[in-house]
Amino acid sequence: SLVIRGEKDEQAVLCSKDKTYDMKIADTSNMLLFIPGCKTPEQLNADQGSCNIIHSQIAGFSNNYWELRRCRPKLKKLRKLLMEDPYEGPDSQKDQTLAFSKYTTEDLLSLIQASEEEILHQLQVIDACKIEGHWRILEFDYEMKLLNHVTQLIDSESWSLNKVPLRTCLEELGSLEPTEMIEHILLSYGRKYIDDGEVYFEMHEDKICRAIAQMLLQNAVKFNLSEFQEVWQQSVPEGMTTRLDQLKGLALVDKSSRPETIFLLKVEDLPEDNQERFNSLFSIREKWTEVDITPYIQDLCAEKQTVGALLTKYARSSMQNGVKVYNSRRPIS
Repeated sequence: SLVIRGEKDEQAVLCSKDKTYDMKIADTSNMLLFIPGCKTPEQLNADQGSCNIIHSQIAGFSNNYWELRRCRPKLKKLRKLLMEDPYEGPDSQKDQTLAFSKYTTEDLLSLIQASEEEILHQLQVIDACKIEGHWRILEFDYEMKLLNHVTQLIDSESWSLNKVPLRTCLEELGSLEPTEMIEHILLSYGRKYIDDGEVYFEMHEDKICRAIAQMLLQNAVKFNLSEFQEVWQQSVPEGMTTRLDQLKGLALVDKSSRPETIFLLKVEDLPEDNQERFNSLFSIREKWTEVDITPYIQDLCAEKQTVGALLTKYARSSMQNGVKVYNSRRPIS
């Protein structure tokens, strides 16, 4: 089955179970006729002797048709809707006043211009969880509080980061936070597996390091890079190693400043439209290397499209100190 999605102010898209298509009206020079009960030559009797002229009623005609073109699902709105009311934990007063809208899967299917599979996959990507039948995103400080409980327990029990037992986590931390929240944070920051009938989690080092970096960076406009790297390494659980490539699409290093600095720049905060995204990036920094800009435009690539093709279309390249850099094709106001 196919469904057309979009609110009054949006360009309609057509969705199958797992893909999204732009809809455009295309004109055709061949007039299309609508004939009720129309028979094609294959359906008619092949015997020449019994050929009769059939009089057909034409019910209507058309000179155009809808042309479908596969497009990226428009998923930015999903995070925006869920961020209206992030979940701050069971004790939150705000949550008990029910002032905000909360969204079920059905609500999201009617509001987001994407197929059901693309929406459900994106909910997983942004670590949304279902609370009382509604999809919610954890408020960042609450998420960090939960993660901190788990990492402190791993540390105190001297567990391997590759083998964190679910049952013991729930027993030890269940008095502090709801067990479903403990399990959700383990699912968000680890990979679930079963060994000898017991459920364990292998923790994702890169994701944990990235979250801790975000916590450190979100309170500062800019951070001295070497100082940040030192504080960051001290802040992550023992046995984990921080690397700048863990921060792709989250933070940007300014190599031109002295000393070098780092600041928060999240890809999900940038516009969804291609041209607006490039305008926004070129207003932040006039010239970009391909390595720096790639994490911020990779999600714009359509099916079979490369980052190089996007840069060719929206940016102009030049050489600076022997390095290829890209700047805007149009003046940025």
